[in-house]
Order: sequence, then C-alpha cells, then structure tokens
Amino acid sequence: MLRIITIIAAALVATVAAAAALGQSASTPILRGTVGPGFTISLTKGGKKVRTLRAGIYTITVRDRAASHNFTLERETKPKIEKHVTSTAFIGTKSMKVTLKKGEWKYYCSVHESTMHGSFVVK
Repeated sequence: MLRIITIIAAALVATVAAAAALGQSASTPILRGTVGPGFTISLTKGGKKVRTLRAGIYTITVRDRAASHNFTLERETKPKIEKHVTSTAFIGTKSMKVTLKKGEWKYYCSVHESTMHGSFVVK
C-alpha cells in the first residue's frame, strides 16, 4: 500500500512540474521601452538592448518620461506595421501586446525621429 501511495505521489509531482514548465514556456516575453526625459529612447529584453528577436507575441511596456516625446514601433519590411505605444503629451507607463513578424523593425519618437531611434531584426 505504501508503494502505491509513493507511486501516485511521484506521478502527481511529475504532472505538476510538467504543467508548470508548460506555463512558463507559454508566457509572453516582455520588452521594456523607455523614452525621455532627455533625447533618449531604448528597448530592452531582460535588461539587454534588443538587437534580434524571434517572431511571435510580446508584451511591450513603455515608460514615457517626457511630454515632448512618444514611442512608436514600426516594421520597415513590407507590409508595413506601425504601433503607437505612447502619444506625445503622455507621461507614464503603457503596455500592449504586439505580434512581431519577421523583418526589420525600428522604434522611435515620431517628433524627433532623426535623433531618437533604434532598430532590431525579427527572425
């Protein structure tokens, strides 16, 4: 009887561990953007500057620290995709889910695009 209880307990532990592992792999990766307060803009994942990403669904959280800037995310490869995460005059934090498709992407402040921009590739 003790042997049966041990086997059932081990199976239960394995099931819970497998469910937890599936839950972690299914979670949405988070990208963090920052714009302002000066003429700065950045996009990171896990504290590192984004240079390449895999295609998929991401949550982007942008901390906008200046009313004179905004944060726009754009796919340069056709067909063009453009997402305005924050608007000019907004100060605070906003999050949204985005589907990043293969291609070249950029993020920028549309008011100061020539000086406030970055780019990455989605594979």
